[in-house]
Amino acid sequence: MLIGQIITLFGSAILRFALSLYILDFTGSAETFAVLLAVSTLPTILLSPIGGAIADRVNRKHLIVSFDFISFVVTGGLLAFLYAGSGDMVIIIGAVMTILALVSTFYHPTVQASIPLLIEEDKLMKANGAVSGIGAITNFAGPVLGGLIYGFAGIEFIVAVTCASFLIAAIIELFIRIPFFKETRVQGMLKTIGSDLAIGFRYIHKENPFLLKIILIAASINLFITPLFLVGIPYVIKVLMHMEDQYFGYTQGGISLSMIVAAAVIGLLAGKIRINNLYLCFLGSGIIFLPMALAIYPSWLDGDQQPIIAYLVFSLCAMLVMFVITLVNIFFTTLLQKKTPNALLGKVMAILFAISTCAVPIGQVVIGTLIDKFTNNMYLLVILIGIITMIISLVMKKLLSSSSEGSTTQDTVTSQV
Repeated sequence: MLIGQIITLFGSAILRFALSLYILDFTGSAETFAVLLAVSTLPTILLSPIGGAIADRVNRKHLIVSFDFISFVVTGGLLAFLYAGSGDMVIIIGAVMTILALVSTFYHPTVQASIPLLIEEDKLMKANGAVSGIGAITNFAGPVLGGLIYGFAGIEFIVAVTCASFLIAAIIELFIRIPFFKETRVQGMLKTIGSDLAIGFRYIHKENPFLLKIILIAASINLFITPLFLVGIPYVIKVLMHMEDQYFGYTQGGISLSMIVAAAVIGLLAGKIRINNLYLCFLGSGIIFLPMALAIYPSWLDGDQQPIIAYLVFSLCAMLVMFVITLVNIFFTTLLQKKTPNALLGKVMAILFAISTCAVPIGQVVIGTLIDKFTNNMYLLVILIGIITMIISLVMKKLLSSSSEGSTTQDTVTSQV
């Protein structure tokens, strides 16, 4: 499973980086870039619960192999269009990003639901840290090399490498053994999926309402913080700071490195991070946004020389924020896996992911529009996001602390954590 993840995620990291550079170079507009990302996110929002229901009903090994093979075919088609040089490439890339986002929507809940079947429960936190660390390592290596390859070999070569990685991963994943217990289906496929989704929603709403609070926290992150990383960071470095492509790759690699460190130390911090003090992580992140805003203050960016100091401060702050978010994500993922029956895990994780992801396209479009309109005062936007992050931390403190008051279920969760 981990070997397949390394190959798949490495190819994906290169592809995401290449398409980001290509679209920004092709259009020069953060708004166009943001709209393209937002549109490609819609299948994730609409179909993620269905992907989770399928992950609980179908052999997960077969699903993982099939998803990588589909990604291989799609990227192969993109490569053919790039070499042919025909068609509207913005629309074609948007379609490819949408299809790959859809595949990812089905892929990730399948992998996450498989992990508890491959590892003992007392090692689940470390296993999730390993999976998260692999994702971070590939994201670290992918952009750094991708920036160099994009400059010398072009996007066609990068898409070809990605295409090959998906095929190799699909072949390797044929050798995975994931326990599968086939359930008897007494209804048609659509009715079965509908029934399974109803069970998942009922579990979240009535049997484990604590998950609703996780949804609110995740949605707030995706509304304000995630769009800054997806849209704001590449725009600041490439357009506002006028840095070379490889510098964007260095920043992306640094952010991934911070995720690697977070995944490596999660086992050591597991005993210190608790539900009742988790809000402190976000409070610290909100403070980090202030020097991040100072780094892009107009006077720092004026002059003939490249703003290396501003670039370093901005990138370091981004790394620290992502370090915190990674810790929180691993913590919540492990908690969810422990408290959800495996027969429901795929659909429950997919439902949570779909609902929280609804905020992503909204945040991308809003921030992309604001960046284009207030390019010279973007530091004000970063300060605002920092203030909002501090507010999120206070709301988180209230939500998560009140969840243990008078609730036997939450008392159990807290004691396990």
